[in-house]
Amino acid sequence: MQGYILHVRKAKNEDTIVHVLTPERLKTLYRFYGARHPIVTTGYKIDFETEQDSFRFMPRLRHVIHLGFPWLMQSDRLQVWQHFIALLYEHLKDVETPGPFYFDLLERYAALWGLQNPKRSAVEAYLELLEYEGRLHTPEACFICGGRLEEQVSLIRAYLCAHPKCVIARKMEEEKITRLFATKKTIHLEDGEVENLWLTLLEGM
Repeated sequence: MQGYILHVRKAKNEDTIVHVLTPERLKTLYRFYGARHPIVTTGYKIDFETEQDSFRFMPRLRHVIHLGFPWLMQSDRLQVWQHFIALLYEHLKDVETPGPFYFDLLERYAALWGLQNPKRSAVEAYLELLEYEGRLHTPEACFICGGRLEEQVSLIRAYLCAHPKCVIARKMEEEKITRLFATKKTIHLEDGEVENLWLTLLEGM
């Protein structure tokens, strides 16, 4: 079985509780410490087995093999990936069977992560997630006051659009946001604009 490690939490001693996203579900597994065991790290893709017995309430994570990507050794790319994974875990942590979309999203973007600015990949992946969940709305009206948007638009958490006068948030041109939401691509944006979208994403999915 394969999956992405979304979260690792210390249990007792050196043992950990590991949350792994597979195509079928978000699994919560117990990982016993062992000196020869590979380290389980947030964001890594693994091949693994589970073991359940009548004495423990939680399945055990067993026979872990890391399935690496070439960019994992690049700290800047890995850091952005792990931030994105942590946000995804917070978004999914109460959903046992989120469906295959989220696993497939990670599969596609893990393959692309080394090819462009990782923050661009993160923003584009998040736009796909918002569209899948029905939360990506055409920037027409202000989320706060309901008034029609003008040339400058501020984006708040979940990329909701508002008048700059209604919120304290980063601003973008309305035309660029409309194109961004339609294409879910950042190629027409400057690096500084992508950075602002990334910082907004860090507020939560």
